[in-house]
Amino acid sequence: MADVVVEALGRRIGVLEILRDVTFRVGEGEFVTLLGPSGCGKSTTLNALAGLDRPTSGRITMGGRVLYDDAANIFVDARFRDLGLMFQSYALWPHMTVAQNLDFTLEIRKIRGEEARRRIAETLALVDMDTYAGRYPGELSGGQQQRVALARTLVYQPRVLLLDEPLSNLDAKLRDKAREWLRDLQQRTGVTTIYVTHDQTEALSLSDRIIVMEKGRIVQDGTPDDVYDRPVNPFVADFVGASNLLPAELTAIGASDMRISVGAGLAITAARAARRLVPGPVTLSIRPERVEFCATEGQAGPNEFDVDIASSSYQGARFVHAFKLGPHLLRAESASRPATKAVRVRLPEAALQVFQAEVGR
Repeated sequence: MADVVVEALGRRIGVLEILRDVTFRVGEGEFVTLLGPSGCGKSTTLNALAGLDRPTSGRITMGGRVLYDDAANIFVDARFRDLGLMFQSYALWPHMTVAQNLDFTLEIRKIRGEEARRRIAETLALVDMDTYAGRYPGELSGGQQQRVALARTLVYQPRVLLLDEPLSNLDAKLRDKAREWLRDLQQRTGVTTIYVTHDQTEALSLSDRIIVMEKGRIVQDGTPDDVYDRPVNPFVADFVGASNLLPAELTAIGASDMRISVGAGLAITAARAARRLVPGPVTLSIRPERVEFCATEGQAGPNEFDVDIASSSYQGARFVHAFKLGPHLLRAESASRPATKAVRVRLPEAALQVFQAEVGR
C-alpha cells in the first residue's frame, strides 16, 4: 500500500480553469472521498491521479514516487502507475467468464500459471464471488457484476484503488448493501482508496475523510463528523446533508453568544462561533433534524417561536415539515406528525451555524 500526495494541482483548457490549487494527502490505508456536484473537478482530479489526464501544473506522488511534476516535466503513463481504477461502467468482457475477466488482467501484466490461478481464487473469495467463476457477466445481477469489476481491479494487487461513482448504476436498496460491503472490503484489504461521488450519503458512510470540492477547488477537508457538524461555509452546509439557510443580520457579539435578527421582531441567540465574524449580513444555518418541537403552553422561551405547519410529508422513518418563520420557509423533521398545525419550535443555540455573508454568492 502507499500514501498519495497531491500538491497545487491545476488544470486548464484554454481560458477555462477546471482545477485550481488542489492540495491534499491520503495516508496509507486511508479511505478518502472527493465529494461535490457535477463539474466541481472531482473526476478530473481522479483522472489526473490515474494518468488518464495530464494536469497543467502541480505535483503528484505515490509512496514517495513522483507520478507527475510539472516543474520537472515528469509524467508517468497510466500503465506504469500500479493503480486500480474502477468506473461506474463495469466494462466486463461479455464473452469471458468471471474467472477469465480476472485472468485477462493478469495476462496483460505477465502473471501466469499457478500464481494467476491462486490470485483469481483468492480475490473472488474476497468479494464472495468464488462460486460464480464459470459464469458470464450476462448471467449476473448488477450487484454481482460490480463485485466482479472490483475483483478484476484488486486481482493484480494495486497499491492504490481509485473508484469513480462505482455504485451509481445500482438501485437504492442494493446501493445501501454495496456501501456496507465495500467499506468492509476496504478495511480487510487495507488498500489506500480514493473514491469519487456526488452522493453525500455514500461519502458520510464510507469515508475516513471527505474532501468537498466546488468550482475546481477544495473548500473543506475533514472527517465525516467535521464536514457534517462543522461546515466551513453555506455551500458545504447545504450540499452535505440538508440545511435551512436564512439570510440574517448579526447585530451583537457577546462573550459567549451572538444576537441575530432574521426579520422584523425575530431575534435569535446563537453560540459564539469559532470563526471570525463581524456585525453585519450573515447566513444562518440549521439542519432540519436539529429543529425541536416543544410544548405550546406558556410564554415562548429563548429561540422559541409559535408557527403554523404549512405542509408535511411522510418519508417512512420520519416526517418532514415546512413552516414559515417571518419571511423565511424552513424545514423540520420529527418521528411523528404533530397533533395540530399550530406548533412551537425551538432553534437550539448549539445547532445554529453562522457564516459571514459572501459577496457575490
